[in-house]
Amino acid sequence: MGCFWALILCFFIMGLEQGWGTRWKSHDRSQTFSLNGRWEIRNSNGSYKLKGEVPGCVHTALAERLLIEDPYIRFNDAVYKWVAQDDWIYSRSFSLPPDIRFWQKVILVFEGLDTVSTILLNNFSVAKTYNMFTRYTVDVTNIVTKDNYIEVRFQSAVNWAKERSGNSSYKVPPDCPPPVQKGECHVNFIRKSQCSFSWDWGPSFPTQGIWKEVTIEAYNVFHLDYLSFVPVFDDKTSQWTVLLESVLDVITNGPLPGNVTVKIPDLNVDEMQKFVLIPGQQELKMAVKISKNIKVNLWWPNGYGSQNSYTITVKYLFEGGSTAENTTKIYFRSVELVEEPVPGSPGLSFYMKINQVPIFLKGSNWIPADSFQDKITLDRLHNLLQSVVDANMNTLRVWGGGVYESDEFYRLCDELGIMVWQDFMFACALYPTDIWFLETVEAEVIHQMRRLRSHPSIIVWSGNNENEAAIADNWFSVPAASQEVYRMDYVTLYIKTIMPLVLKMDETRPFISSSPTNGKESVQENWLAKNPYDNHYGDTHYYDYMTDCWDWKSYPKPRLASEYGFQSWPSLSTLEKVSDPVDWHYTSNFSSHRQHHSSGNEQMLSQAKLHYKNPENNDPIKEFQYTLYLTQVMQAQCVKLQTEFYRRNMREVVAGLGHTMGALYWQLNDIWQAPSWSSIEYGGKWKMLHYFAKDFFAPVAVSAFEDKDVLHIYGVSDLTKTISLQLEVSITQENTGFAFYLVTSAVAPFVWLDVWDIRGRFSDNGFLLADKTKTVYFYPWQTTSVDELQKSLNVTTLRDIY
Repeated sequence: MGCFWALILCFFIMGLEQGWGTRWKSHDRSQTFSLNGRWEIRNSNGSYKLKGEVPGCVHTALAERLLIEDPYIRFNDAVYKWVAQDDWIYSRSFSLPPDIRFWQKVILVFEGLDTVSTILLNNFSVAKTYNMFTRYTVDVTNIVTKDNYIEVRFQSAVNWAKERSGNSSYKVPPDCPPPVQKGECHVNFIRKSQCSFSWDWGPSFPTQGIWKEVTIEAYNVFHLDYLSFVPVFDDKTSQWTVLLESVLDVITNGPLPGNVTVKIPDLNVDEMQKFVLIPGQQELKMAVKISKNIKVNLWWPNGYGSQNSYTITVKYLFEGGSTAENTTKIYFRSVELVEEPVPGSPGLSFYMKINQVPIFLKGSNWIPADSFQDKITLDRLHNLLQSVVDANMNTLRVWGGGVYESDEFYRLCDELGIMVWQDFMFACALYPTDIWFLETVEAEVIHQMRRLRSHPSIIVWSGNNENEAAIADNWFSVPAASQEVYRMDYVTLYIKTIMPLVLKMDETRPFISSSPTNGKESVQENWLAKNPYDNHYGDTHYYDYMTDCWDWKSYPKPRLASEYGFQSWPSLSTLEKVSDPVDWHYTSNFSSHRQHHSSGNEQMLSQAKLHYKNPENNDPIKEFQYTLYLTQVMQAQCVKLQTEFYRRNMREVVAGLGHTMGALYWQLNDIWQAPSWSSIEYGGKWKMLHYFAKDFFAPVAVSAFEDKDVLHIYGVSDLTKTISLQLEVSITQENTGFAFYLVTSAVAPFVWLDVWDIRGRFSDNGFLLADKTKTVYFYPWQTTSVDELQKSLNVTTLRDIY
């Protein structure tokens, strides 16, 4: 095949990064002093002493001071296991205004500690922590002075979890991850990101550190701990009501009279309510009705309408003049999980209605964007979430083995119209139900619900990832005589502890006990179905790497597909940053070490061989690069075919199966540079799959399949009205990037453009080039030039690799 390639310069627009400084607030009734910034860090025997940033973690601090290499390089996840096995101490001195002692109450607030620690202030032990996902507030009124010294003494999460497991009255499996994951054991005994002990797509980096903000807050009269609001729509009266809840710490000697004023100017809301609070932590609730005569513009998922918002101001005024005020955005939308009989089927439906409109969930599953949370910048978050919208997705499932994501994550989802299926952080394990464990889980759930329930993007709460299935299929080979103990533990944790809190704190969203689950059918079976994968109910996770993925008849017909997918490798430009040339072979020690899924490398090539030839090239590096490319071709095609199958089944019920109302493939993003199921590489580069997703998730899409020598063409639409379409093709020049003008003399399948590590995105990639010419645009995320692009450009087609 003879081809030539040329570049035509248009122009590009650069963006500016935002900087954030130290926070200092002062009011007549309160002061806030930030303890973020530089802390001293040392290990248990003092052999390592360094400075590190807060928020942050030990691994990041060591790497920034060049005491260790980048932990992601080559085999460093194994080399640096000693970091997680040691105990580390954070300390610093800080000064406060001289009048600090005259405030009625002074509290030390940790938004997040990772994970097990003892906090000392001026040599007094003031608190112990056991949960990464909980906010810790400590009264230090009688301890804090003008000049202070604070220490946070962390214990190794690995050693602490092992100790807790050993002290358990009975075994709670699993003990350890599979050997291929090179991970740590007993993660289910610690309330920490479960994947930090390793997963089948990620490394083992059980971090320690102060991973969120730290403040000293001094106040008189009262302190506003939380403020949340949830709009509720009454179908009977067709009226919106805003339910507000605030949590306040009142420190007066007697009852405290006051009032709260709520203003939503664009909805003509200006309402005041009087109240009297008693000393201690108090919950204050208020219901504000929106006039039925005013049109409320609703929040809609991406593809269904705008993400309309209103400005809401809540002001508290107490006797004596003490005030607090909060101004933010509020969104109006309703959510319903529909489980009802399906005509022609013995089961129940399982789909979401937003604002009374049935929605097909299109999207993926989200994992932590980094093993080290302090490295996740707002720019990285925005790039990943914008990629979701740009690929025509409307949903992300925040998976239960990671973390409850940052406030910025949910704010961006609100603004971009991305619906969030929110798991609680339990995954692929059984869990203890000792009193200490349930107490810390209860504190975790209360904090996260108060923090997150104001976000319209969150549409469902899910108790865990795959733990109902783990019991049903006996993943951990529990003897029959012992199984009832774990069934009771499951009900105790998710149904008797978590669910009542969720239902009490949020009446606007559905709660499901697990994913996958049979929904109402699981409830009928005492929350533990014999077969949680029953395609007549609920949602389903499905993986099959050996059956030909082009065989559409092999796929299940679930009510909702919440996990499915195929692995691929990232590009060489991504791997190059953490490897050496000696590693650039498919069977190298590095390739084997990075693969955390058993037989994963072999499964990728086995699936690819069903339709393509293995790459052959005299240059071993070229052969490796072509093999990486081939895995991405295979992954993109397989997920495309499976997703199209699920979308076609939206309106069909055959032999009682179908009526599929969601397709969330596994997974969106990567936590490091390694083979995985992701469609976006670590660093933000789109794999071929993500370019394909832009097409197979299009609002109106066409798919084809063969059945008994007959070619069937399906049109699928997410639009809420019937339309007639005429297909027209037109490649309009855009002036925000660089144009690549492609010319070919023959049909070129799976054309892949790569500009190495120049960060940016193509308008199309991995496509079939059937015309003689095609123009593709590149939108850079960094300053670049035509010369740089010409030097970096590599074009690969399926024909090139043989």
